[in-house]
Amino acid sequence: MSGHGFLLANYAPGASAVHRAPLWLKFLLVLGCGMASFLVVNWLVAAGVLGLLCAVFLASGAGTVRLFRAVRPALPVLLAIGVFQWWQIGAPDAARIVLNVLVCIVAASILTATTPVQRLLDGVASLAGPFRRFGADPERFALTIAIMLRSIPFIAGAFADVRDSARARGLERNPRALVLPVFITTVAFARQTGEALAARGLGDAEDQDS
Repeated sequence: MSGHGFLLANYAPGASAVHRAPLWLKFLLVLGCGMASFLVVNWLVAAGVLGLLCAVFLASGAGTVRLFRAVRPALPVLLAIGVFQWWQIGAPDAARIVLNVLVCIVAASILTATTPVQRLLDGVASLAGPFRRFGADPERFALTIAIMLRSIPFIAGAFADVRDSARARGLERNPRALVLPVFITTVAFARQTGEALAARGLGDAEDQDS
């Protein structure tokens, strides 16, 4: 299976100020950008915020290539959304919507590109800690996030590989040739993941023992 990126930038080791920033501050950045995407009504403001976030990303030393790889998968969808919204509500609002989505992607990429995965998962577990009193398991929640982060690129890569194979055989317009192999690969990956978790005493086996 060839490697494929999916939306968020991979971690880039470094010692920049962005890398050293507290994890809670980076979480707030992502949360704030997500909330701002509902509040910003001017595309110029959205463009300014996007430019600032891109500057922060590049200041971390993560590089333009990593930033482009983080944004690239969303570009076809954003182009379609932009054209449709331009037709429906006009160019300024269409630009605002697309730019706000890019703001969220870049903000999340700053978090993932400057934070080791284990530290990120530990932070997620800490944030979920207060919900322990309601029966939540912060460690299991962090494990779920880890599996999701591993699964999404795998599934995206499986689809890309199957699509390339179908195109080489002239079957790119055949939904069955695309969907069925991806479905089989995904099920196999899920079974392997479940067996690995069970072998480590996690998942259903742990629930039954308890």
